[in-house]
Amino acid sequence: MRVFISAGEPSGDLHGASLIRALKQRCPGVEVVGFGGERMAAEGCHLLYPLTELAVVGIGAIIANLHRFAHVLGLARQSFRERKPDALVMIDYPGFHWWLAGCARKHGVPVSYFVPPQIWGWATWRARKMRRLCDQVLAALPFEEAWLRERGIPAQYIGHPYFDELHGQRLDGDFLAGQRVRPETVVALLPGSRASELRRNTPTLLRAAGLIHARRPDVRFLVACLKEAQAAQVRRECAGLRLPVEVHHGRTAEIIQLAHSCLSVSGSVSLELLFRGKPSAMLYTVATWGLVAKWLLQRCKYVTLVNLLADRLLFPEYVTNGCVAEQLAGHVLHWLRDREAYESLVGQLAALRQQVAAPGACERAAAAVLELAGWGQRQAA
Repeated sequence: MRVFISAGEPSGDLHGASLIRALKQRCPGVEVVGFGGERMAAEGCHLLYPLTELAVVGIGAIIANLHRFAHVLGLARQSFRERKPDALVMIDYPGFHWWLAGCARKHGVPVSYFVPPQIWGWATWRARKMRRLCDQVLAALPFEEAWLRERGIPAQYIGHPYFDELHGQRLDGDFLAGQRVRPETVVALLPGSRASELRRNTPTLLRAAGLIHARRPDVRFLVACLKEAQAAQVRRECAGLRLPVEVHHGRTAEIIQLAHSCLSVSGSVSLELLFRGKPSAMLYTVATWGLVAKWLLQRCKYVTLVNLLADRLLFPEYVTNGCVAEQLAGHVLHWLRDREAYESLVGQLAALRQQVAAPGACERAAAAVLELAGWGQRQAA
């Protein structure tokens, strides 16, 4: 049994690694190849290309990297031709994955979309393409299954794989203890995992931190970055600021756990904020304001996953290309000042977590992928 998995972002790499573990539990002899990152490689995936290094956002960045995407697609085409996999599993990352699915189709490889792009919110016309290219769509959000099925797409709801990772997470006790001996209240700053996100979000988040500290000198700030190079970049931006701020990499879970509340980029991390019950204000910075942002807001009621799951505004969110530091700071100051409002929101997050955060998505995904790949038929034979 040979499964090709493709993930183009750090979150997809995380989900891919969890899926590989689940596949191996059900089918110990499964061979996994594909595109991804360090986590998938650590679980035994033979990486043909580190696609997470191409986690680009925006038309300009995509155009600038077209030659690299073409090269990666060529590697997939060669792999499909030389030793056809029993199934292709794509994880989010639309754009390139449409091309990859088309390539798989030409080689007779069944296609599964695991954590599909949110076409119901921003690209409803893509439903035709998904119906044509995908044999199976494994929906991460409860309402996605019905929406996709209504458009003839073979979908099933399995839950969000991020919760699998969160339920199994083990926090660094020494780091937590070292931080907890200090008396100040912690506010977390989560600027994102992509270089473009860091560049766009960090100035606004630091400006908001300055406004919070001016009103509440008893607050200090912890910044969570994915990699040390990113942490070094943020430290340079903090230089000269009269702020009690520390920047760490590889400590996102611990920093969220320590935080009273958070200022965060909108993305998968919002599910961790939900899981740990942390009131948060969300920032979604776009490259070009105007038609793009207005169109996004019209097509999608919310941009934050937690708000989509709740179908109401639990986390204040801002889609902008300007500085909304005052608004972001205002929410944190409100939570610091009004304990009743803070506890009410914490309670609402706990109730939502109880509804949607059950583990097991990757086990269900593995079973569906193996069924698509014909593993059950082989076992029967």
